[in-house]
Amino acid sequence: MTILDGKLVASETRKEIKAEAERLKAKTGRQPGLCVILVGDDPASAIYVRNKTKACEENGIRSFFFGLDKNATYDEVAAKITEANLNDEIDGIIVQLPLPSHLDTASLLDLIDPLKDVDGCHFVTKGKLWTGRDAIKACTPYGITKILDYYNIPLEGKTAVVVGRSNLVGKPLAQLLMDRNCTVTICHSKTTDLKSVTKTADIVCMATGKRGLLTADMVKEGAVVIDVGISRAENGKICGDVDFDNVKDKCSYITPVPGGVGPMTVTMLLYNTIEAFKCRLGEIK
Repeated sequence: MTILDGKLVASETRKEIKAEAERLKAKTGRQPGLCVILVGDDPASAIYVRNKTKACEENGIRSFFFGLDKNATYDEVAAKITEANLNDEIDGIIVQLPLPSHLDTASLLDLIDPLKDVDGCHFVTKGKLWTGRDAIKACTPYGITKILDYYNIPLEGKTAVVVGRSNLVGKPLAQLLMDRNCTVTICHSKTTDLKSVTKTADIVCMATGKRGLLTADMVKEGAVVIDVGISRAENGKICGDVDFDNVKDKCSYITPVPGGVGPMTVTMLLYNTIEAFKCRLGEIK
């Protein structure tokens, strides 16, 4: 069994990102720019924003931040998105989720310029992904494929199960795996007899947020297990969707929580910002 080290893959990927950022700055006279829009004072969201800002600073990307009160109106948030869209020094925009409940999340995300949609949330970006066109890829799923490639795990012809159908992870991950010629099944909270589906899969990707949902009897010998979930146990320990201690002995490869998929999410946000800058320059189509 090999533990898939997301920290290692993220570190190696960030070296590439920093080198590209330096090259682009030398070519254009400015750094690639990433704008984060935060509405409210949710502690977890604030931590995520700080992590993104720090990652930008360490890897040659200029960080922009727009913060709004938790009671901000739709028009106030929309105005900030428009401001970022029109700023030529900003190449990527992310609206930190979740938004306060009084705001229409989908509608606001669709206001982001698709060319700056580095989180893969705009309906145009999603449509391109599902129709096989070149597009920015959602960060967490993209990071998962980077981990699999780093460890030279073959995907073509493999059966894969994605448990979770969210727009940010489950759905785009399923498409990325299909693009790599996997045969993919998507499961969710209404799936009956989940074990019968996961037990036959070569690759199992868990993205539900339900601690310890995948147990050893649900995995076949030699499977690859990817754990996207994150939650806290009663003792405060950070856990994933996989019963790691028992499942790991049946796997060929498995991601830990923490230290697996998590480090790749912010990394791919930086990566996508570089790609968006290069698209705007005409270096890539």
